[in-house]
Amino acid sequence: MKKSFPIFLAAVIFLAACSVGGGGGQQEQPTAMTFPTAAPTVTPIVVNPTPEPQNQTANAGDERVYPIDGMTQIYIPPGSFRMGGLDEGGGPDEEPDRQVTMTRGFWIDKVEVTNGMYMLCVQAGACNPPRTFSSASRPSYFNDPQYNNYPVVSVTWDDAVAYCTWAGRRLPTEAEWEYAARGTDFRIYPWGSDHPTAQHANFNFLVRDTMPVGSYPLGASPWGVLDMAGNVWEWVQDYYVQNFYEIAGNQDPMGPLAPASAQAGELRVVRGGSWQDPREELRVSNRGFSAAPDHNAQPGSERYLGEANQKTGFRCVSDN
Repeated sequence: MKKSFPIFLAAVIFLAACSVGGGGGQQEQPTAMTFPTAAPTVTPIVVNPTPEPQNQTANAGDERVYPIDGMTQIYIPPGSFRMGGLDEGGGPDEEPDRQVTMTRGFWIDKVEVTNGMYMLCVQAGACNPPRTFSSASRPSYFNDPQYNNYPVVSVTWDDAVAYCTWAGRRLPTEAEWEYAARGTDFRIYPWGSDHPTAQHANFNFLVRDTMPVGSYPLGASPWGVLDMAGNVWEWVQDYYVQNFYEIAGNQDPMGPLAPASAQAGELRVVRGGSWQDPREELRVSNRGFSAAPDHNAQPGSERYLGEANQKTGFRCVSDN
């Protein structure tokens, strides 16, 4: 399960409902932005290789449209940043904060992978369908074209890896994810240090389900990356080990090479918080975790299948 999952869910829902519906009146809902997204097709699609290196002179914040699935990507240049908890809300697993140098630039998806994009991979036979086609409040979600521009959910870590591989990309490391969200200063959230509002992110049951990708331009990171706080948690590459920052390297850290223990199972890091989480979970340094499929476990068991829920999706990165 993820860190800081609400214990008294019913109480939280009640309080959130009160905060949205009472007092100062209903807040204006953000308007979704339009992005190039793939439209589902019945034509089988060939698995695609990684494109050849291109645009070697890219500048920070440059955009391109990835040819395989229509995803807009943003270039994150080499540089150094402070990784880990920098405010009083930080947890023990965010300590110690340290200076990290990223020696290589990379391209990161501007938004989370959408239902429409993921459908292409399913139709190509390279991805499994989501575990459920519904979302928190919608009986039909993945299989309903009106939600093509919403983030795919109910996918496991293996599913996210399969998609990024099919698309010629990969999952980001924790360090890449946090660098893309924080930039080179000491901000607490992608947009700065001000606490989130309904115009910054989808969180704290304000909407009670996912929103279209790119709906919160005020929540952009310093590089222009969107949806890195709220909407859905995002799988990243790294295993979750609580005290890893105590021994982690300071240059292009790749994360632990193995799980914390056989008893802990295949725990992988998730980042960014979701539509149901409080503001503390949206901090750029916050580390959550979920169970990835453990293929050493009993086939068919929960541990073998791994976790997939209606609050978790992903985005990909590429090196060229």
